[in-house]
Amino acid sequence: MIEKRWIQNPELPSDQLEVARELAEALHVNPFLATLLVQRGITDFEQSRNFFRPDLSHLHDPYLMKDMDLAVERLSRAITNGEKILVYGDYDVDGTTSVTLFYGFLRKIYDNLDYYIPDRYNEGYGVSWQSIDFAQENGFTLIVTLDCGIKSVDKVTEANKRGIDFVICDHHRPGDELPPAVAVLDPKREDCPYPYKELTGCGVGFKLLQAFCLHHDMPQDSLFEYLDLLVVSIAADIVPITGENRILSYYGLKQLNAAPRVGMKALIQIAGITGALDITNVVFGLGPRINAAGRIKHAKEAVRLLLSEEEQEATDFAFEINKHNSERRTFDSSITEEALLMIENDSWFTDATSTVLYKEDWHKGVIGIVASRCIEKYHRPTIILTQSHGKAAGSARSVPGFDVYEAIEECAELLEQFGGHTFAAGLTLPLENIEAFRLKFDQIVSSRIQPDQLIPMINIDLDLDLSAVTAKFYNVLKQMGPFGPGNMTPVFESKQVSLAGQPIILKEKHIKFDVKQNGSPIFTAIGFGMSQFYGDLIKGRPFSICYNLEENNFRDKKTLQLFLKDVKFH
Repeated sequence: MIEKRWIQNPELPSDQLEVARELAEALHVNPFLATLLVQRGITDFEQSRNFFRPDLSHLHDPYLMKDMDLAVERLSRAITNGEKILVYGDYDVDGTTSVTLFYGFLRKIYDNLDYYIPDRYNEGYGVSWQSIDFAQENGFTLIVTLDCGIKSVDKVTEANKRGIDFVICDHHRPGDELPPAVAVLDPKREDCPYPYKELTGCGVGFKLLQAFCLHHDMPQDSLFEYLDLLVVSIAADIVPITGENRILSYYGLKQLNAAPRVGMKALIQIAGITGALDITNVVFGLGPRINAAGRIKHAKEAVRLLLSEEEQEATDFAFEINKHNSERRTFDSSITEEALLMIENDSWFTDATSTVLYKEDWHKGVIGIVASRCIEKYHRPTIILTQSHGKAAGSARSVPGFDVYEAIEECAELLEQFGGHTFAAGLTLPLENIEAFRLKFDQIVSSRIQPDQLIPMINIDLDLDLSAVTAKFYNVLKQMGPFGPGNMTPVFESKQVSLAGQPIILKEKHIKFDVKQNGSPIFTAIGFGMSQFYGDLIKGRPFSICYNLEENNFRDKKTLQLFLKDVKFH
């Protein structure tokens, strides 16, 4: 097991300590909580109110986005003229929730439309040639893309020749040339003045519909009914939960918990999620199941489930998708095992700073997950490749602080296509280029990555006295959510704690023990996959812990417990 680095937030400078003290008084909260707020850029009462009580009225004007007026005009003209509209989305969670939101909203006011999701294996990522043929053969004159299209210059050019217009809603980084679409909505365009850059593809589609509602004097409440889909896209796409995403997540979670759509409710039930949904159980409970449809069969199944309005139909769809997810997990674990063995048995990896693996028969639908699993063990930028249509197709994942997309871009001459984000990307290359790519990619990673980026890191927000942890403390802490990238669940360190009883090992790999610090109350700490600490604990060595604070609800009795991230012995 790799030893982790604990990186504690620097102590606040004296002027900010004073701000934290004033904030603690104004909000009537514990000074530790006020310090957490100041660390997150919240320094006065007004900012605190907006943070603790997000409001949909704080969403930005959608018309601030470049080309929004052109997009609304073209969509409105298509509806007025009775044109056939094709709603086109990627096959992942962001793409399928985008299509469900956009198509689901539009079909209530217009019926001459359909949706299209490319096949992950036969068509690949982005706008496909097959979809252009499909649109032409079926008389579609407008395609609205969601979560893709920003790099489809050749496809959009060809579609224009065939009399098909495009409105692109994307959130990926553009290439050097934008597609010749009627409108290209993407906050990451260099010439786009939109103030918030981190929307998902579903979020950009939502903003287009928001502008459409404003243009036609339609109440936005009918659009806000789709926020349960939007929060799933935000959670699953691992975008920052800051700014607009935080507002949209806050209300999306409210809806998911109070009145989810029929398909989402069936999915929640079949995932076995009980209690309140938060970003974490959306990411691990709902996201993989929605994704599994496209990985194992076809992502259209996920859209059909999410659009479903009949309970029995939704339950049947959810059952099928859950079955696909079980298959996906089987592939995932067996391929991960193979991949880890390949790393272990190849001496080249001993000095490498990256991992690039290829096996022709690996299932394309799970290679991104396998890349993440490899990083859990070896903690370095990782690309897993398999064969698809005579090419090597791959998924890349990165470690905190390293831009894997830029490293891949440096190898462009060896690739046929690539796209993605800082921490995750996809790529395709000729089979004969795999070895050259592996060497060049590792050379680029070696020259850019910092040694400490190759060691797993735990960011610690605060050194916390266990005596400060009370029910009131936890209740205020909970209201700082939704937690996720950009607003992570606070991690605390408590130093020089001691055992208050005998530790126990659960299922041969987890550990549970009671701790106290000086005269504090006793808290139960639980560490998943941390049974290796048992020997040092029973020797009575002094130790420090870092952890998240969580509520354990057992037989209707709620207690606070420490969810361990790591233990360090002194």
